[in-house]
Amino acid sequence: MHQWPDAATTLPDDGTEGALVGRVHRPGLGPSVVAVRQDGVYDVTAAFATVRDLCELDDPAGRLRAAPGERVARLDELLANTPDDTRDPGRPRLLAPVDLQAVKAAGVTFVVSMLERVIEERVRGDASEAAAARERIRALIGDDIASLRPGSKEAAALKEILVAQGAWSQYLEVGIGPDAEIFTKAPVLAAVGTAADAGIHPASRWNNPEPEMVLAVSSTGDIVGATLGNDVNLRDVEGRSALLLPQAKDNNASAALGPFLRLFDEGFGIDDVRRATVTLTVEGTDGHRLEAESSMAAISRDPLDLVGQLIGPHHQYPDGAVLYLGTMFAPVADRDAPGQGFTHHDGDLVSIATPRLGTLVNRIRPGDACTPWTFGLADLMRSLAARGAL
Repeated sequence: MHQWPDAATTLPDDGTEGALVGRVHRPGLGPSVVAVRQDGVYDVTAAFATVRDLCELDDPAGRLRAAPGERVARLDELLANTPDDTRDPGRPRLLAPVDLQAVKAAGVTFVVSMLERVIEERVRGDASEAAAARERIRALIGDDIASLRPGSKEAAALKEILVAQGAWSQYLEVGIGPDAEIFTKAPVLAAVGTAADAGIHPASRWNNPEPEMVLAVSSTGDIVGATLGNDVNLRDVEGRSALLLPQAKDNNASAALGPFLRLFDEGFGIDDVRRATVTLTVEGTDGHRLEAESSMAAISRDPLDLVGQLIGPHHQYPDGAVLYLGTMFAPVADRDAPGQGFTHHDGDLVSIATPRLGTLVNRIRPGDACTPWTFGLADLMRSLAARGAL
């Protein structure tokens, strides 16, 4: 039987030593910014109306630690009341740990996942053709592509060869070319947090989780923290056409973030992100179990490069942004039938973890069976105004 997370499995390996900020829905008050501390979860909305406001300050970690607050509950109590089908609406529950930030994602940042995107394109989203296409692509491109630096002279030379052979792909363009693929994963406030359902479009027959590190970036382009994310992906939809990327990526409850945003301080920073290994576990109600990991050491583009392509003179984000960094996870082992590869079943429990950030857990459901997203920006502004937080 599936087990939703408790505090021990949710928190980082050093517990509450880091500066952990999250959000909690409080009945009668609305979304509240919270600090996760040793003796409980504290509402600090009086000091920071939004997580965005906290991230815009100098030394967000220090400011969070110093902020007074009202104790809301124990973390275990919040986790127990967060799952969609068992929650008590009269009690507080966890939300995704970001609010006004744009939710962006970088794609094709690992060679393994880049090759899988090429395969999806070649088979037009037909999973039954993927295994044969995988062998053909690897025979043509080889494994040395993993050592190529995107945008380098060597990458440009390989492009010329592949174009001449009629083997170039738009996924190779963003995988080893000078420009990263950066897209909008979800609207502001649409992401779900840990212990909530994550959505797969019910029409999809070939899909997968994408375990990723996610950076929080201020409006000035400073990286202020990190969290975990599941960039839920519909392989059959994107495989039919890259122009269907919005339909493949942005659906109800299809962006998961959490469990908390760990702010950068003297004990946690960008080098911890670079060194991280993200693990994935999928547990199906049918007894299927999948385990995998994604090492940030294998990323093709440095996180700072990706943030530099996200924000700057060419594009501004006045409320900051969060950026999924991509994954090397490429599920190819068959689940249902030979040659069909992996795809989700209704009820899969997906756990994404790394020691310094904790564990993000979501149950996979059809998107139209997940709780509808109805609380928007106007609702947030009204709730903050009503409590005098603005």
